[in-house]
Amino acid sequence: MQTKALSLLQELTEAHSVPGHEDEVRAIFVDELENCGTLSTDACGSVFCDSGSGPRVMVAGHMDEVGFLVQNIMPDGFIQFVAVGGWWEHSLLSQRVEIRNRLGQKIVGVVASKPPHFLAASQRTQIIPLDQMFIDVGASSREEVEREMGIHLGDPIAPISAFTAMAHEDYYMAKAFDNRVGMAAVIQAGQLLSKSQHPNRLILTGTVMEEVGLRGAKTAAHFSSPDVALILEGPPADDTPGFSRAESQGRLGGGVQIRLFDPTAITNPRLAALTIQVAKEEGIPHQVTVRRTGGTDAGSVHLSGSGVPSIVLGVPARYIHSHNSIIDLNDYLAMVALTTALVRRLDQATVASLTSYL
Repeated sequence: MQTKALSLLQELTEAHSVPGHEDEVRAIFVDELENCGTLSTDACGSVFCDSGSGPRVMVAGHMDEVGFLVQNIMPDGFIQFVAVGGWWEHSLLSQRVEIRNRLGQKIVGVVASKPPHFLAASQRTQIIPLDQMFIDVGASSREEVEREMGIHLGDPIAPISAFTAMAHEDYYMAKAFDNRVGMAAVIQAGQLLSKSQHPNRLILTGTVMEEVGLRGAKTAAHFSSPDVALILEGPPADDTPGFSRAESQGRLGGGVQIRLFDPTAITNPRLAALTIQVAKEEGIPHQVTVRRTGGTDAGSVHLSGSGVPSIVLGVPARYIHSHNSIIDLNDYLAMVALTTALVRRLDQATVASLTSYL
């Protein structure tokens, strides 16, 4: 299981899939799950693998990562860009990126700005705004960028960062753990569940465009009409300097994170209680969280149709929305274990009890 986890995480984190351009992650989903159920997509590009019968249980992760799009190609060959997803400008300068052109070729560049040597002293302490940055792909003209590199306006841009084992056992560094840990867990849990009976209709899902407002989750939930949803995520860790260790609810090595609240979704209390109960009964390391900020696809899914009981399970990741984030593999394995154990408990009576109010 660990070997498969590492293989999946490397392939997924190194894939190029920014919002609206999730083709590479969707292809991995299809390749891994083509023998596990019926495959389909909605019109926005979210992908589904459907198997079994009974209550409709969605297990979903979002396929996209924060990235950029080509906004303009300057006459001297430098590229201006816009963000798709939330970026902190502090983390961008001097970082490598790759632009995927319409032929699927990837052109390497570096994010740059006017050098500090030419800035006034007061400017050197300020954050450079995104519209004053550019990408250098080593071209000398707009014509070279367009004709020889095949880059055009609107082409997607993703960070470059290799999946890397760290000195600390079970710690790994990569880009896009938000949310390739979720996608890996959707795939791996689906593969494990396909080998045994489960008392429901399992709808494995990869959504699009989460990082720009939970957009894909809206159409995915409408398309699949789930009765209950498990949203698998890569939320920010809070165990680094500047946080209170005593108040940490997203610690690396603390186990799978069970989210009860964020500003976009309040977890169905019965589903929350069941999830915590299953984690305890199965001996799965877990940490419960109530978040003041942030949001996930649960924000859209739980409002679909007449309402969908939804819960978010997460693998805490340090430094998300940057080129290099860090996870503990054991937290990921705990998320897969809790996902599979919970799905096996979601029979018709249990799912019905989540929304029986009279």
